Amino acid sequence: MDELEQIKYWLELAEYDLETAKAMLETKRLLYVGFMCHQTVEKTLKGYYVFIMKKSPAFTHRLTFFTDKTGLENELTDDQKDFIDELEPLNIEARYPTYKEKLLRSLTRERCHLIIEKTEEFVEWIEKKMR
Repeated sequence: MDELEQIKYWLELAEYDLETAKAMLETKRLLYVGFMCHQTVEKTLKGYYVFIMKKSPAFTHRLTFFTDKTGLENELTDDQKDFIDELEPLNIEARYPTYKEKLLRSLTRERCHLIIEKTEEFVEWIEKKMR
């Protein structure tokens, strides 16, 4: 797969995950809204990694790895940095039962809606950088 195909691959997966996050919000499966938004941002960042680095992304789920390696860390606003910090643990905590109850208590419908909005904004910002 060449670079353009890889970028398209990651962005299509990210779009699918964002739609899944929205479906989880509609069905009130709030635990998975944050998880799918993390997945959306992760896959968008992997596409950006390919765009910048001209090679396949590393096998990691750490969003900060990708922002650091691509130089985005220096371009992120404070709000974007806070958003990455908010999303980072949602990938792990949604997967393990010991964290699920605590996480569920913190995920209201309003918070999940806001997470989706911030995810959409972040994805749009990254996609503009690749045009």
